[in-house]
Parts: sequence; C-alpha cells; structure tokens
Amino acid sequence: MHAVLARFGVDEPAAVARTEHGLLNRVWRVDAADGSRWVLKQYLDDAGHASSGAIAAQHATIAALAASGLPTVPPVAADDGRTLVLHRGRRYAVFPFVDGAPPGPLSPRAAAELGTLLGRTHAELRRIQPPVLDPGPHPGSWPTADPEQTRRTITALLGEARARAPRDPFDALAEQRLRERLVLLDAHAHRRPRGAPPAGWVHGDFHPLNLLYRGERVAAVLDWDRLGVKPVAEEAVRAATQFFCAPASGVLDLARVRAYSRAYRAASGHSPEHLGAAVHRVWWERLNDFWMLRWRYARRDDRASELFPAAAAQIVWWCEEYQQVLDAYVN
Repeated sequence: MHAVLARFGVDEPAAVARTEHGLLNRVWRVDAADGSRWVLKQYLDDAGHASSGAIAAQHATIAALAASGLPTVPPVAADDGRTLVLHRGRRYAVFPFVDGAPPGPLSPRAAAELGTLLGRTHAELRRIQPPVLDPGPHPGSWPTADPEQTRRTITALLGEARARAPRDPFDALAEQRLRERLVLLDAHAHRRPRGAPPAGWVHGDFHPLNLLYRGERVAAVLDWDRLGVKPVAEEAVRAATQFFCAPASGVLDLARVRAYSRAYRAASGHSPEHLGAAVHRVWWERLNDFWMLRWRYARRDDRASELFPAAAAQIVWWCEEYQQVLDAYVN
C-alpha cells in the first residue's frame, strides 16, 4: 500500500482504515503524516467496469462534471500523470477525502434540490459524453423481466428458504414474501412494459450511500463505477424510491417525491411522459427482482439482507397505490 500511495505523492500514512463503502471494491481512508486525508480505492470488479480504459474514461467524466460546478470528486494524478496505478495486478486510484455523511430525512426543499442536482447531472452528462444511439421506445429495445422466469426463480428461492438450517425469522419472512409475490405476479403479469423512455448516460448507482451531505447540502456524489448508458429517467425514479421511503415499511413520502420529480424534470428536460414510462418500468423491475435473496441463498452473502424487509414491503404497497405513485412523479 505504501508503494501505491507514494506513486500519488501521498505522504507516509499515519493511519489507514478500511471502510465499508461499496460492495464491489476495496476502499481505505488514509490519514497522512503531513495532515492531509485521502481515499485509496482498489478496483476489484472485473466485469467490464474495471478495465483500465473504462476507469480512465470514468475519471475523465468525474473531472469534467466537477469543472462544470457539480459536486464530484476527481482523482489525483500519479507520478506519470495518469489517475490509475497498476500494482501487482490490481488497479488503484486516490481521491481527496471529503467530510460529510449519508443523508438523513430530507426536507421538501432538500428533496427538490436533490432532484435539481440529478437533473443537472443528467443534462451535463448528455453534453460531455459521447452521443448515444438510442434504440427507441419499441418493445425489446431495453428488455424487461419475464414473469415466467420470475416464477421459476421464486420456486427455487422458496426451496432454499425452507431448507435453510438453522432457520431464522428472516427465512420465514422471505418465504412469506415469496408466496405473496406469486399472487402479485398472477394479478399483474399482463402489465409487462412494452417500451422505454429515452436512453443516455447515467451515474448508474445514485442512492443515499453514494452521496455525502453537510447538513441538507450535497457535498459529494461518489462511486461512479456504474457510469453507463441506460434509460435515463429510470435512474431518477429509482433514486426517489430509496431517498424517500420509510425504513421499515418502504412506503414512499409522495409529497417529497413530487417536489423532487418536479425539480428533476425542470433541470433535466425530461417530460412527464418520460417519467411515467420510467415509473412503470421500475415498478415492474421491483416486482420481478430478488437480488437480495439470491445473495443470501445462492452466494451465502448476507450483506444485502437488511435491505430486503423494506424493499419487499414497498412493492406490495406500490401495487396497491400505483396511480398515486405515478401521479407524484408526473404531475
């Protein structure tokens, strides 16, 4: 580690602490002997996002967004002028440390400011990134979950939950929610989305743990590892379901969603129709998604299990209140 830090001109570390930030990479906070503070990141995700070219492009985008006045944190350059160092087969970058904390509950004003921030980010990405050839809204352009495959997934997960030894209350909850989801699928299978809103560049992982706040102001947008091309308005819809949900029930604060979405549309240029299509696609995605349970039962990894109770409750509520949720995003 010392050899890597030296490449970036970081003074001898006085203290190094591994952080819990991120599921895909390793991150350390480094307090240097000269009083400066840094973040050292080791890229582990090798599924295309962690190639040297992809990371270099990601770093250039972060710097361009910062130059436009957005709260991103560009990496520092190493001794060869690059922002990425290869050491013993692994890629590393160093970022300035930013004081801040994940957001607590946001006021309606702060919710609107968040919508403006994400809208400005999407508009700026549209300006600085390579043009996107959008396949358009026709069916198949951006695939959606197949409910028959979802039923097969549920059947397999039910078997895993019932066979778990020793069983705990989480397994009972998982079994209850999986049976419940089968009923919801039967009721809504005919509503599979047929198209998508316009595609473009997105952050890719815009949620509360990837933003640092000071008070009610965003100090930094972190973790651009999933920068890529997707239906843009879906990121706005997905983010609101995470920022404005009750921790236990998953119920959305629709007044804050409305303030956020209105500000997002004004800053991004996306229309109510775009947001409406995105709401439907994200709702369908959540109805068919079980990644937290797959981590627990297939990968034996419980890091995401604490997210499941609220997420599972939210989709039940969303099915009941679909029109109210849609209205909050588009009106």
